[in-house]
Amino acid sequence: MKALRTYFVEPNLEGPLALLSELALNLRWTWDSDTRELFRRIDPDLWESTRRNPVKLLGEVGAARYDTLLADESFLYQLEKVRTVHENYLSEKDSWFAKAYPEIERPLVAYFSAEFGIGDAVPIFSGGLGVLAGDHLKSASDLGVPIIGIGLAYQGGYFRQYLNAEGWQQETYPMNDFHTMPMSRVKKADGGQLDISLPYPGRTLHAYVWEIRVGRRHLYLLDSNHPSNSEEDRKVTAQLYGGDQETRIQQEILLGMGGVRALAALGLRPPVLHTNEGHAAFLVLERIRELMAEHQVPFHVAREAARAGVVFTTHTPVPAGIDVFPQQLMRRYFTSFCEDVGISMEEFLAIGEMPGKEEKDGFNMAVMAVRMSYGTNAVSLLHRETSKAMWSALWPDVPQADIPIGHVTNGIHIPTWISAEMGGLFDRYLGPKWRETPRDKAVWERIERIPMEELWRTHERRRERLVAFAREQTRARFERQGIVGRKLEASLEVLDPEALTIGFARRFAPYKRANLLFRDIDRLAALLSSKDRPLQIIFAGKAHPRDEMGKELIRNIYMTSRRPELAGRIVFLEDYDLNTARYLVQGVDVWLNNPRRPKEASGTSGMKAVANGAIHVSTRDGWWAEVEAEGLGWDIGGGEEYNDVLQTYGDDVESRALYDLLENEIIPLFYQRGATGLPRGWVQRMKHSLATLCPRFNSNRMVKQYTEHYYLPALALKTRLNSESLEGAQRLAEWKKTVSSNWHVIAMTRLETDGSEEARMGETIRVTTWLHLAPLLPQDLRIEAVYGRIGPDFEIADSRSAILQFQASEEDGTCRFAGEIPCSRSGKLGFAVRVMPHHRDLANPHQTALVKIFES
Repeated sequence: MKALRTYFVEPNLEGPLALLSELALNLRWTWDSDTRELFRRIDPDLWESTRRNPVKLLGEVGAARYDTLLADESFLYQLEKVRTVHENYLSEKDSWFAKAYPEIERPLVAYFSAEFGIGDAVPIFSGGLGVLAGDHLKSASDLGVPIIGIGLAYQGGYFRQYLNAEGWQQETYPMNDFHTMPMSRVKKADGGQLDISLPYPGRTLHAYVWEIRVGRRHLYLLDSNHPSNSEEDRKVTAQLYGGDQETRIQQEILLGMGGVRALAALGLRPPVLHTNEGHAAFLVLERIRELMAEHQVPFHVAREAARAGVVFTTHTPVPAGIDVFPQQLMRRYFTSFCEDVGISMEEFLAIGEMPGKEEKDGFNMAVMAVRMSYGTNAVSLLHRETSKAMWSALWPDVPQADIPIGHVTNGIHIPTWISAEMGGLFDRYLGPKWRETPRDKAVWERIERIPMEELWRTHERRRERLVAFAREQTRARFERQGIVGRKLEASLEVLDPEALTIGFARRFAPYKRANLLFRDIDRLAALLSSKDRPLQIIFAGKAHPRDEMGKELIRNIYMTSRRPELAGRIVFLEDYDLNTARYLVQGVDVWLNNPRRPKEASGTSGMKAVANGAIHVSTRDGWWAEVEAEGLGWDIGGGEEYNDVLQTYGDDVESRALYDLLENEIIPLFYQRGATGLPRGWVQRMKHSLATLCPRFNSNRMVKQYTEHYYLPALALKTRLNSESLEGAQRLAEWKKTVSSNWHVIAMTRLETDGSEEARMGETIRVTTWLHLAPLLPQDLRIEAVYGRIGPDFEIADSRSAILQFQASEEDGTCRFAGEIPCSRSGKLGFAVRVMPHHRDLANPHQTALVKIFES
């Protein structure tokens, strides 16, 4: 039976309690323990049963309880205290960005992501990508960087996980009720619901716009569950990463192009658009269409103006992880777009085409994002090198070292992930700046002020809470599986609150090797069953519903944990979510991370554990490859990479290395206790890790780097190209056309060097070259001598470059360029001459992918 009419009932909060609704609708409570404690205090059991959703909590609390709270002076005092801090926080005048860049107009950036993991109360994320996006918005709020989030409101969100009696992952898909979540529909000035429309083949898609407050920032989500849509189109936002390729392209058109339309409907025009992974890359198409309509310019001009303000972050270290849509699907959804902007379908498809292949794979979203953005960045230093190799075909004549892909290493929003106990300890000894300016090394150096005994006891309390949580979860699973009697009671005895505890929690993809510790069960069993120095391991994580290998990994761990000699020492926690993640990262002693290098783009779970005092043990992959581990954590292996043929061999080598670390270093250090029972060596390593890693691997530093290295330079370029009715973009587009069509005429006619074939360190070698350029001009080009050591294959290795300056035009029309190569290294060296386009409005010298190298 369907409802004849629908309506929504809001909690009737009066007087000082009315503030509770305002606090609930701003997700700042996800990183403010005092506000969370305020909600928990209303009804602790209901707080947990609503999955820590304050909006739902307030809707289910009875009137009698509100009457009690109104008479509770201590509750009202805490409410007033929280209100004061909250209102002070919302003021932007003292933020980093307001002080550093008062002249920049707001908003600056729209940040697009297919998922946002801000809190369990808004389950529209699947894992690390979404959590990173959530932390990005939180740090933007803390810093005052004027960013707007754009995403999708998934009716089904991501799946909930449970294991059956045989350990196989099962999935359920509970529906999100947006009206009982901390979000609200955006309304128009006349009070009606704001929506947007978007052309799909043969029809129009409509979508509502929802708003979420994230501290000082706003996140807007598009929802296709609109009465004007067909039943099928209402399902476009039904499920995160659900459906077939057609559903995915529909979602990504709505996210990218629809997101830009939503900004316009909101009256917002941020100059910089940031796409977090390639899912939103279609956004540049809508911005091009806007510019063409506004300025009456052709496609190639609007393209230059649009991409000047686009930033693309790639997270994927393997081509298989990129969305590639078949050409027939692209033709179906973009024929009308091509007609509107006046380009052929072949021109359009070429934007997403990977060059160098005889058979076309389809339209690659990452290729499009790279080509249509001001700048592309990877999410760690090692991932930058992996990305350069993966996308090198886009710059076929550019040395890999010079490929224009940068990096901003991921970070975490420390206030979100730190335990209340550890946060209180930092408040006492570090002062408030660990929250306000977590990138300040001087603040974290104060870690040495914390007494060892106090730090250790704080950490032990969190381990005790983790064990209690694991026991509760294990008992709940046993009861659901119908286990009774002694086995059920045994659930209350799993794990030891005083034992060395390893945590492993992440998506169960095969390359992350969750079972690396299980390659020698006898050796593992000896470690786990030790009476004097016990070890225990807690696992958590989900496999993608279609990843059978990932599911097999989970089952393998589950079944192994049931072996009699391992019982109670290995626990798998179901339905890994943000709440479970907090218990784990706040309570384990060791965080284990052992992916096959270089498959992990960055990873952030270990950063969260480190911020809570855990010690990191990892292969040298992702962010950990940037750390000098000595005295901080432990490396598994020495950064070796094993190809597909040697994978099994590599797994054997690194599993043995991990066992050796546990037996010879980690376990002995943990159990090396003095008369007071304090593991001084271990605690000193905790302190060193906290002081060294926290100021580096936090999202405050990350967002500041994005702002200074990408957002503001993109803004400057976009401002130049968009001024005076896009005259800058028109000049750049025409210049590119001229250079590209005449690139073939460039030729070297003569080369001279002074001196002999030998030189001394500290001297220079003068290089003079004559180039035929006409009709190009010297100022159109950048001429370099690329020099370095000569390897056995006569290739220039570890190259550097020296600019050759224009000297004069010769009578025959050639141009003379000259410069000096410094002799700063000994050995056999050589040089080549490289010519690249040069224009002040190129985002980088390799943007055109044109390069000419004169070599032997």
